[in-house]
Amino acid sequence: MTIHDLPAVNATLNGLSAVFLTFGFIFIKCGNKTAHRFCMLAAFCASVVFLGCYLTYHGYLALVLHQGPTHFLKPEWFKPIYLTILGTHTLLAALIVPLILITLWRAKKERFEQHKKIARWTWPLWMYVSVTGVAIYWLLYIQFPQ
Repeated sequence: MTIHDLPAVNATLNGLSAVFLTFGFIFIKCGNKTAHRFCMLAAFCASVVFLGCYLTYHGYLALVLHQGPTHFLKPEWFKPIYLTILGTHTLLAALIVPLILITLWRAKKERFEQHKKIARWTWPLWMYVSVTGVAIYWLLYIQFPQ
């Protein structure tokens, strides 16, 4: 494995996070709190490993290869759509970090009513960030390789 494999690893980690988030949601709706807890912690772990790999990849590009991030150039007609997805993904990725931490903290402290109130916001935003992370990889490296 090389540094250039990390975008695929990152997409996989985002996909895993989305899968765990989905099952966590299903499990809590079915009343299975133990399975819900496991899935949400697994989603969190996948996201933490993703963040480490993401920072490693972009740090390596910047500090070792003296390159910036990959730019979406072609096809030109799709660029505004891609930039919209990327912009919302990036903004929400920054916003979701404290929401995830607060949500998990409230669950750990067994403040379940407060946990549920914030989880109603955290879960869909986290899911959006995870799914769009996979979509960005697919667009940038598979569908329209730059």
